[in-house]
Amino acid sequence: MTKSKKLTGAEIFLECLKEESVDTIFGFPGGAVLPIYDALYDSSLKHILVRHEQGAVHMADGYARATGRPGVVLVTSGPGATNTVTGIATAYMDSIPMVVFTGQVPTALIGNDAFQEADIVGITRPCTKHNYLVKDIKDLTRVIKEAFYIATTGRPGPVLVDLPKDVLNASIEYSYPESVELNSYHPTYKGNLRQIKKAMDIILKSKRPVVYAGGGVVLSDAAAALKTFCEKLKLPTTNTLMGLGGFPGTNKLFMGMLGMHGTYAANMAVTNTDCLIAIGSRFDDRVTGKTEEFAQYAKIIHIDIDPTSISKNVKVDVPIVGDVNNVLKELIKLIPSAKGLKEYKANIADWHTQVDKWSSTHKLSYKDSPKGRLKPQYVIEQLYKATNGDAIITTEVGQNQMWAAQFFLYDKPRTYLTSGGLGTMGFGLPAAIGAQVAYPKRTVVDIAGDGSIQMNIQEVATAVQYKLPVKVVILNNIVLGMVRQWQEFFYDKRYSHTCVSVAPDYVKLAEAYGAVGLATGKRDEVASVLKEAMKVKDRPVIMDFRVDPAENVYPMVPAGQPLNKMLLV
Repeated sequence: MTKSKKLTGAEIFLECLKEESVDTIFGFPGGAVLPIYDALYDSSLKHILVRHEQGAVHMADGYARATGRPGVVLVTSGPGATNTVTGIATAYMDSIPMVVFTGQVPTALIGNDAFQEADIVGITRPCTKHNYLVKDIKDLTRVIKEAFYIATTGRPGPVLVDLPKDVLNASIEYSYPESVELNSYHPTYKGNLRQIKKAMDIILKSKRPVVYAGGGVVLSDAAAALKTFCEKLKLPTTNTLMGLGGFPGTNKLFMGMLGMHGTYAANMAVTNTDCLIAIGSRFDDRVTGKTEEFAQYAKIIHIDIDPTSISKNVKVDVPIVGDVNNVLKELIKLIPSAKGLKEYKANIADWHTQVDKWSSTHKLSYKDSPKGRLKPQYVIEQLYKATNGDAIITTEVGQNQMWAAQFFLYDKPRTYLTSGGLGTMGFGLPAAIGAQVAYPKRTVVDIAGDGSIQMNIQEVATAVQYKLPVKVVILNNIVLGMVRQWQEFFYDKRYSHTCVSVAPDYVKLAEAYGAVGLATGKRDEVASVLKEAMKVKDRPVIMDFRVDPAENVYPMVPAGQPLNKMLLV
């Protein structure tokens, strides 16, 4: 226990954050949390004042994805708390560690429809890993300790702690618990060795193996182990959207992203594999397509820390529950003495030839517009060159998100930050701000669409206030691109309410906030605009690239179809 001293609940709250090595809070003040904000006045903790509570949660999310440390949010009661729900659900779907602290009316008023009262514990129960209402100051330190433990262990996720104002104003002797005791919560970190050996035996007997790696590789810091494992066994590898960066995008074994907008090679390889090694992935519907025909010829090995994810969507042959990093290291240990290793490498030679043929037959590509319109894919390619591939990329959701996944190569984990599970428009800008707060000297770029950028555009003011040089690349096609694409393909080109006919002048908008604004619709000006943007180090830059509104994302697997039924350019 740390040394005891009498403190208010608000002061205890800040001391607990320091004990958890928190350095940054993303928040917005209000009546219910004024005791904490008063204590913050004399605190060394960094506080980032956002312009909307949803922005605060996405910033904490971006911070967590970029660093691996839990993001921390502080908001007031009622609408302040309810404004966090979309961000919490976003983090929950993607297993992002986060602790959200909400103010609450005094305990005596709970349930009386008091001013700015909302049952945020009830509201967020379906989209948090766990949540708490602290009714007694005696429970405050224990609850905060447990909240950080639950958020960061096992399969990570957001935890919410609701703090009534009277608890924050009360006083008690302060001591912080050294450990957590939760009888019903014991994540499994070590995989069953018998299952691991069984998996290795199946791999070595295969002739068409494929590794399908998801976000769990990134979350468990297993990228190095995955690379070693795949290279030692010469395993063709594909990533999910959430897994990008978990395996080097420039590695010769990498086939590109899998799924609805995955590469031809990745989708064909998974369709025809006889041994699918799923690592830190959950067989999402955007990855599997028609489940009955997903990897139907394969023995499936599934490694995941969450036992509820195994055989949830697709039945597997060898389940291994455990931390991905730990399990991969155990598999690597087995390789040197594995029986049949030489024969295995000879047997998969034809498979590599086939995968290479698929890769060369249908590379990711796009056609130049006969009208000379700027192509969004070209902008991404030029961004990759301008940053030398060394940037943290966040995205909004839709076509911009998919082009960012396809045409920017991610060699390192925690460099592609996107809302994968919930698909939250408005995520990218605040997430980029959170990543920039974590890494002030790194290049952070939000690749956005003109539809979603305006959903949290107010956070440009936050970036200006804290002199954060976030770069925003708007692929401005004056439509809600992905929805329009579905209308073109599946709704007889009935473009119902997907044309954004009224939009701001983004250069003037940037300047109004005190940021830098740049714009072009010409191919030969893209590189110079990006170069100019990269020079700015003391404030955000908004780049408006006016791109072809008719451009679609290819390949595309129609919903409900198997992965080998792709629409190609």
